[in-house]
Amino acid sequence: MKGVIEVDNGDSSSAINFAQTVANFWPFLVYALAACLIATNVGATEEYKAYIYASPPPPTYEYKSPPRRLPPYLYKSPPTPPPKNYYKSSPPPPKYYYKSPPPPPKYYYKSPPPPSKYYYKSPPPPP
Repeated sequence: MKGVIEVDNGDSSSAINFAQTVANFWPFLVYALAACLIATNVGATEEYKAYIYASPPPPTYEYKSPPRRLPPYLYKSPPTPPPKNYYKSSPPPPKYYYKSPPPPPKYYYKSPPPPSKYYYKSPPPPP
């Protein structure tokens, strides 16, 4: 096939196909390179001037601030404090002192009285 690169298996025919492909590729490469050079030279000539849009300059604008109207300043003094005797606080509560409960009375152990003498009484004989 023309233009297809094949793997070289030792045949001389595959080497010839590769050579033909490269030979057919060179003219396209030369044309592309020539087109790039021509385009570069056309853009670099002095005769070529970019179009400049020359519009008239915008009119100058001067900002005019509105006239300042400040309200007349009226001084307001702070309210007078109430008379000193007006706020009467209650006296502080008396100081609290912790009183622990009284200790329990001392306990003295008293052993029970010894048992009275016990005499074993056998049950009555069976009838």
